[in-house]
Amino acid sequence: MARISVVIPTFRRPDGLRRAVESALAQEGAPDFEVIVVDNAPEGGADRALAGIKDARLTLIAEPNPGVATARNTGWAAASAPRIAFLDDDEEALPGWLGALDTALTDLGADIVFGPIDTVLPETAPAAHRDFLKGFFARTGPAEDAVLDNYHGCGNSMIAREGLSLTASPFDAKADQLGGEDDLLFAMLKHKGARFGWASRARVLEYVPESRACLRYALARGFAYGQGPSQSCAARTPPDAPGVIGWMTVGAAQAVAYGAAAGLLWAIRSPRRAAMLDRSVQGLGKVFWGDRFAPRLYGGA
Repeated sequence: MARISVVIPTFRRPDGLRRAVESALAQEGAPDFEVIVVDNAPEGGADRALAGIKDARLTLIAEPNPGVATARNTGWAAASAPRIAFLDDDEEALPGWLGALDTALTDLGADIVFGPIDTVLPETAPAAHRDFLKGFFARTGPAEDAVLDNYHGCGNSMIAREGLSLTASPFDAKADQLGGEDDLLFAMLKHKGARFGWASRARVLEYVPESRACLRYALARGFAYGQGPSQSCAARTPPDAPGVIGWMTVGAAQAVAYGAAAGLLWAIRSPRRAAMLDRSVQGLGKVFWGDRFAPRLYGGA
């Protein structure tokens, strides 16, 4: 049996998918692993994108019900290994990626580890906000492997499921069109005492498509990210009402303070204006955390 299952959910991104799969299969210095691609497009198409790739470690599964949580759950259920790594279909793993995740998970005694992400923007990205967008899609952390107090997103992560009490479908399907399914899971695990870690050498590149390389998309995702803390408190059993109120209060203060700063920076055309506006929008997300306010960014949406 493989030690690691690499799960790659995909939705109508053939070029990115092929790049992601080829980078996963080309890993050097990693333990035995399998690669599971979950085709989440109702009409399929991943088989054509992967035509010509012959590798016994590669499995393609159809999951025609579009949704980011559903796709992750399908890959999770199909995985045979005790450790599951997630790679997104817009990411390319560098050659030592998988071994670095595995080593950090073991050495740190962590339940989940995350790796750094470098952004590759298209030439069409707006020049005025290019630096902001590059940082927005990137992920940075300590220079060496380290224990973390908090968590990141699921792309470029590894989960040691043998040490966690998780269901066969750990990602909440209510987040299928909204995203944030990973935040909900990791917030729950943090509440239960899970240990997070940073794999400094597990580096991937994220190729941002033209449709996302713009301020409008970044602010929508920033708003959804801001909703996470309030939603996580509300999702607990029983719901953590004081926690929700606390985060809403913090969010309101952030929205006002950062919003005012963004207005001033916009007036003088400061390069920092987009980053400040993003902070204000994240604050609004903490206040307006209900699903009816959440932008639909994934799956069928």
